[in-house]
Amino acid sequence: MLTVVLGLAGAVVYGFADFLGGLAARRIRAITVTALAAVVGIVPLLVGLAVVPSAFSASALTWGLVGGACGALGVLLLYAALAVGPMSVLSPLTAVFSAIVPVAVGLARGVPLSPLGVVAVVVAVLAVVLVAAVRDTSGARLTVRGVLSAAVAGSAFGGLVLAFNETPASSGVAPLVVARVVQAVLMGGAAAATWMLARRRGRPGGTADPVTSAAVAGSAAPPDRVAGIHPRWAPALVVTVVLCGICDAGANVFIQAGLHSSTDPSTLPTMSVLNALYPIGTVVLAGIVLRERLTRVQLAGIVLAVAASVGLALS
Repeated sequence: MLTVVLGLAGAVVYGFADFLGGLAARRIRAITVTALAAVVGIVPLLVGLAVVPSAFSASALTWGLVGGACGALGVLLLYAALAVGPMSVLSPLTAVFSAIVPVAVGLARGVPLSPLGVVAVVVAVLAVVLVAAVRDTSGARLTVRGVLSAAVAGSAFGGLVLAFNETPASSGVAPLVVARVVQAVLMGGAAAATWMLARRRGRPGGTADPVTSAAVAGSAAPPDRVAGIHPRWAPALVVTVVLCGICDAGANVFIQAGLHSSTDPSTLPTMSVLNALYPIGTVVLAGIVLRERLTRVQLAGIVLAVAASVGLALS
């Protein structure tokens, strides 16, 4: 039961982070938001080092590096996918792969799942598709390149969960700190490269990116591009980016804690499926803050997600 609670908490907080990132990306590039949020997320994790007993063992360092690389790769490839294809298809596809890859690895290792657990996993994957699906009005066509990019991006996100699962329980937040630093460096480099490329092409460095962080969760359309307008770092924008980074780091803590909350081998597939429900947090917060209405399809997905969570808790 504790595993399910931690998994759902991580998914909801991940969704909050995506929502906040989406708001910030309406003013500055999404790649910049992601890089800044990664840097901000280091701070609460460093505080965690002083509170939670942690050990920087060789295993913690190794899997932290792998997790950070997977997280950065997943974000970059997802941006590439959403830039060439419809979000309504590619975003749910990414979330599904992020759930399926750890489940497949667990099953390959001989992790047993009860019949109820199998049904719950299938229902949860369906819930991800329903909740994450949004109407695409860009007219973008589905291409092989877009599908492959989304699939690899989802697999990379699944690799992040697998990496955290391999860290020793005694390592505490040490691997999370390592992963966050790696992601901050990689995303910072990507943001700098994007900025320099935009400068060479004569485009303003502050124009909005066509892919938002909320789009990563598959729950929001990209913001309008307003050429020639530079972002103003208003206090509200700074707070939004800071909260995004804190939520993202906090979600990693929930996922890490959930993976080590039980010695049951079915914990890995359970956490991976619950982690893929992160679009729920985004669409719910969008409804509360932005007054966006949930579609019947999304409501059905949320109901199925709750049912799947109960099933996983009882399996």
